[in-house]
Amino acid sequence: MRIVRFTPADSAGLGSDPLFGVLNDEDQILVLRGDPIYSGIVPTSSKVALADVRLLAPTIPRSKVVCVGKNYADHAKEMDSEVPKEPVIFIKPNTSVIGPNDIIKWPRITDRVDFEGELAIVIGRICKDISSQNYKDVIYGYTIANDVTARNIQKSDGQWARAKGFDTFCPLGPWIETEFEAKDQKITTILDGELKQSEPLSSMIFKIPEIVEFVTSAMTLLPGDVILTGTPAGIGPMKEGSEVSISIEGLGTLSNKVSPRGN
Repeated sequence: MRIVRFTPADSAGLGSDPLFGVLNDEDQILVLRGDPIYSGIVPTSSKVALADVRLLAPTIPRSKVVCVGKNYADHAKEMDSEVPKEPVIFIKPNTSVIGPNDIIKWPRITDRVDFEGELAIVIGRICKDISSQNYKDVIYGYTIANDVTARNIQKSDGQWARAKGFDTFCPLGPWIETEFEAKDQKITTILDGELKQSEPLSSMIFKIPEIVEFVTSAMTLLPGDVILTGTPAGIGPMKEGSEVSISIEGLGTLSNKVSPRGN
C-alpha cells in the first residue's frame, strides 16, 4: 500500500490543508481521514488524481531522523574510513525534512553540498529496546531519503550534526510503501542526467533488523520517526540548479533541485 501526504489543488474541493491518502495503480488517491500512522486506514468518500496534487514528505517525524553512517563498505572506503564494527548513528532534526520536488537550499556558509541516496524506515509506533527478531512490529513502511550534507562543514566540525542538519537537508518521498521488503533492490542516484550511485540494498553492512535493535537500544522512537539506513559509494557534490533523483526499485523516485548558494 502506498501512503501519500499531499496538498490538493483548489479545484478538488478538499481545501488546502495537507491530507493523507492511498495511491492506487491508476494514479488515483483515496483520501483518508487523519494520519494513518496514528489513526489507521480510515477512508473518506473523496478521490483525487495524483496529477492534481502536490506531494509532500510522506511523514513529518515527530521527534527525529536517526541516520546510520558508513553502512556500505565501498562508501566507507571512499570516505577513507574503516568498516565500523557496530552501527554509527547520528541525528538530523525534523526541521530538515522536505518533500518531493521541494528545493534543497544551499546555505551561504558552505561551498559544497553533497547528495547521499538512502533507504528510509518509517516507524509505526512508540518503541524502545526492540529485538532484531521483532523489528517488523515497529515498522510502518519504507520511503526514499537524501541525506544532504555540507561536506566542508562536516570535515571542519569533526562531527556531523550541523553539516547534515540544515533546513531542507532531508528530502523524503515520494510515498510510504507499507509492503516493501528490503532485499536485492537497487538504489540509484542520478545527478543532472548522470548515474552516480548504483548498489543493491543487500550490500548494507548492518541489515534492517540489526539497525532497529541498535537504535532502539539507545533511544525511544515515536510514530512517524524515520531511520536512514546509509548511503552506497558514489556520493558527490551538487551544483547550483542541479537536479538529483534517487530511485529504489519498488519505492519510486525522489527528485529535488538545488537552489543558488545563499538562498
